[in-house]
Amino acid sequence: MHEDFGLGDDSPGIVDLVIEDERWDDVDLLGMAERAALAVGEWLGLEHFQVVVMGCDDDRIAGLNAEFRDKPRPTNVLSWPAIEFDERAPGMVPNLPEIDELGDIAISFDTCWREAAAQGKPFADHATHLLVHAMLHLAGYDHIDDQDAETMEDAERSILGRLGIPDPYLEMET
Repeated sequence: MHEDFGLGDDSPGIVDLVIEDERWDDVDLLGMAERAALAVGEWLGLEHFQVVVMGCDDDRIAGLNAEFRDKPRPTNVLSWPAIEFDERAPGMVPNLPEIDELGDIAISFDTCWREAAAQGKPFADHATHLLVHAMLHLAGYDHIDDQDAETMEDAERSILGRLGIPDPYLEMET
């Protein structure tokens, strides 16, 4: 897998994985996270970086969502950038962070599974999309307004296309 992005097998790991729900082991969360991270890193032009990904369940992510966002309910993915980003004009691409550790991500197996099934998508494609989405947040992308959302979705489409994953927003634009 690393060869796809010009990294040898002896390259340092870019994903530090924490498994709190063993179902993530059965679907190779580490493989999905590394694949997403390599694609995001290549697309952004980042040479060295690291992210922490925690695979959890709905109970755990609901607690995190309540604690950090005041929303006491499960969600699919949460991210915590290691730095605060400067304000930018809506729709503008953020400046690349000049740090090695981009931040932390939590992803819920339960919500991902339900969403993938409801949308008729392969679980691995949906989870990889959510990981790409979260990693872009760690790099300063956001979707606070329509222009920012369009910029972020364009980035996601480009990265996912490189991974052979269909446009996740296609059916939503009809």
